[in-house]
Amino acid sequence: MKTFNLYGDEWDGEETRPGWTSKDGWVGSRLGAELLGGSVYELAAGDRLWPYHAHHANEEWLIVLRGTPTLRTPDGVQVLAEGDVAVFVRGRAGAHQVRNDTAAPVRVLMMSSMVAPDIVEYLDSGKVSASAIDGTRIIHGPPGPILDYWDGEDG
Repeated sequence: MKTFNLYGDEWDGEETRPGWTSKDGWVGSRLGAELLGGSVYELAAGDRLWPYHAHHANEEWLIVLRGTPTLRTPDGVQVLAEGDVAVFVRGRAGAHQVRNDTAAPVRVLMMSSMVAPDIVEYLDSGKVSASAIDGTRIIHGPPGPILDYWDGEDG
């Protein structure tokens, strides 16, 4: 049986963009999970994890492991404590962003259903990202005009 320690320092990825610095440990893939995904993130002081976004196919959970991250949702902004759990339902009602407004790193576990394909909407920038069944991106950018179902189908 495979295990992963949420308090260890085994990282699979790192974001170094100013304002977005974090480390990411791919818990789900390390454990061989198929139906649930999970990543542990360590977020640097003063930084954010991702843009404010909503998944339209996947539900996500946030579990605070260390520190006091600030959570932004459609209900507003709130400071979380160690042990707090939040759920982000599918669609705009589940929009979320995590940031670290403290002087020390925070650590959170994000869990997700693994439904593919998925559509992710970035509510501040207006971008939309659609991914295929294998996870490859189909589109990542502003949506175009809404066309009639039969537009371009004259052949």
